[in-house]
Amino acid sequence: MSQAFDYDLVIIGAGVGGHGAAIHAVRRGLKTAIIEAADMGGTCVNRGCIPSKALLAASGRVREMQDTHHLEALGIQVGGVSFDRAAIAGHANNLVSKIQGDLTNSLTRLGVDTIRGWGRVAGEQKVVVTTEAGDQTITAKDIMLSPGSIPFVPPGIEIDHKTVFTSDAAVKLEWLPEWIAIIGSGYIGLEFCDVYTALGSEVTIIEAIDQIMPTFDPDIAKIAQRVLINSRPVETRAGVLAMKVTPGSPVVIELADRETKEVVDVLEVDACLVATGRIPATKDLGLERVGVETDRRGFISVDDELRVVRDGKPVPHLWAIGDATGKMMLAHTASAQGVVAVDNICGESRTVNYRSIPAAAFTHPEVSFVGMTEPQAKAYADEQGFAIATVKTYFKGNSKALAEGESDGLAKVIYRQDTGEILGTHIIGLHASDLIQEAANAIAQGQTVTALSYCVHTHPTLSEVMDEAFKRAVVSA
Repeated sequence: MSQAFDYDLVIIGAGVGGHGAAIHAVRRGLKTAIIEAADMGGTCVNRGCIPSKALLAASGRVREMQDTHHLEALGIQVGGVSFDRAAIAGHANNLVSKIQGDLTNSLTRLGVDTIRGWGRVAGEQKVVVTTEAGDQTITAKDIMLSPGSIPFVPPGIEIDHKTVFTSDAAVKLEWLPEWIAIIGSGYIGLEFCDVYTALGSEVTIIEAIDQIMPTFDPDIAKIAQRVLINSRPVETRAGVLAMKVTPGSPVVIELADRETKEVVDVLEVDACLVATGRIPATKDLGLERVGVETDRRGFISVDDELRVVRDGKPVPHLWAIGDATGKMMLAHTASAQGVVAVDNICGESRTVNYRSIPAAAFTHPEVSFVGMTEPQAKAYADEQGFAIATVKTYFKGNSKALAEGESDGLAKVIYRQDTGEILGTHIIGLHASDLIQEAANAIAQGQTVTALSYCVHTHPTLSEVMDEAFKRAVVSA
């Protein structure tokens, strides 16, 4: 460490990305401090991944035990299934507390200094932290920004955090509305639709795009529509805008034509969850002190090595990771970026292969993907001058899925026809979030469908769904 600075590295934001970066920095021998103004663990631990998965796990068990037809097919009889909403909410809250504590303790154990307060860039290699005791100035050889993101609430929607709320409040599960509208049919909206319908609510999904689940691969969306929407008490309203949402009892939602903006319908529901995506939490970071401006959406521009960019050139000793960079707004993306940025600080030259980063919706059944959808792959192939091919396998042909009585599902692999390079993989089905990792690793390592077809998979397991896909793929130059 240079004696000219208080720290080798100061990280602003102790979410999953900042936490991972701090741990890696200590392992690389850097004296490190991390600054956090709110909850340790950020969105993922406190208001996102962790509590929502706890709710999905509990509500999923309720759904399974109430599915008497499925259980009877396995020779099981269950009656009088009930649940305690407060206890389910408590399960999520307890998990948050445990993981938050584990995260904090791991930083302390490794010797990372945790500073509680609001951190801002105060100049080159300088940070000021506003704490209860006043402002504290810290110098660091390198500064890393990891401020995370917050829910996006479109104009015209009024939030009261009780009847109209975002996922931040939804994870607390303070009550169960009989009828809830969910604005947005992305992963957040679908996961909460899964929770609410399992616990007895009726749901109306409102989507501004002309189709539900617009970001999904079309073949996956088709099955998801059938198993996650049509088979449950869910109504969908696609191609309309929630122009105005007024909290109360009832919540009043004015739906408007997407093109004309004219009101076409009015819904009166018990509650409304606004799941319209997230925006970067980049205000009041002191970026102006080093001449850095965010883009029009508030994202911090970075180069491939995660250096903050000013006027097209990297700012010395200033880095940014996570949701605020706008690359892929996923907790594990932030973690990957944090590790890569630290390695670059240490003099290496590493980048993140975003195409190899998987994502999942933990619905029942799960949905996962890595790489491109088929339309994206076709556009890329046309631009680059090669042909793509696809191969599909179904869970209904898998012995383990049949044994579980969970045979609804599909795996789809998109690849270059001439080389066998995998461009994308999409799965809906039992444990899809785990199955996607094989394809993600293959993309990261440049393995082809041909090479993967020779890998031996355990029988009988769900992994054979992927094995079958790789074996069916035909490569022809």
